Amino acid sequence: MSKISISKSVIKRLPIYLRILDQLIERDIELVSSKQMSKESGFTAEQIRKDLAYFGAFGTRGAGYTTSFLRDKIINIIGLDKTINTVIFGAGHLGTAFTRYNAAKNPYINVAAVFDRDSRLVGKKIDDIRIYPIDEAAEFLEQNRIKVAIIAVPAGDAQGVADLITAHGVVAILNFAPIKLKVPPGVYVHNADLTLELQSIIYYSSEEEERKKRLRKENGKDKSSKLLIE
Repeated sequence: MSKISISKSVIKRLPIYLRILDQLIERDIELVSSKQMSKESGFTAEQIRKDLAYFGAFGTRGAGYTTSFLRDKIINIIGLDKTINTVIFGAGHLGTAFTRYNAAKNPYINVAAVFDRDSRLVGKKIDDIRIYPIDEAAEFLEQNRIKVAIIAVPAGDAQGVADLITAHGVVAILNFAPIKLKVPPGVYVHNADLTLELQSIIYYSSEEEERKKRLRKENGKDKSSKLLIE
């Protein structure tokens, strides 16, 4: 079955399964059940079996999955069977942290270069990865056939970067800038707005009952005001 017919939610879960399998293999665990993967991932065992079934039959009923075999299959499905070269635009705190993390922790992705407009940063290195001037990006992208890029620049610069990279072969973008990018058809953008993520988890930091009481009280006031106006 082609990747196009698979929902985005399934594709987003595959790297989670891959990480779990990597960890199990590091612990010399050769077999894993969907129930065990459920405990590690937070997804139901039924959901995991359903996701994997889109791509084939990889397990044995009653025995589970061979961890190394399933990992290899998921690697092939995602397209990580060969190292993926990517570039990062923005050598600020976020771009630097992301570069270092992927260099150290992500064996499937190779950060080939970092680009930035700041002349004070150009020529320096983040670990062993060089920071290039953004003027050299177009040539670098084409020469190295880069298909994946990460944008970690301020919102005001993000669309310009997107225009540049999509004009020179990039078809998949991870966007950390707090702006919705306009890209040509066939280009996939995944937005990772850390501010929105942080704001969304604030909901869970306050007492739910207190919050409900406050909302009921506020709603009651609103209804009373409407009655007075009428």
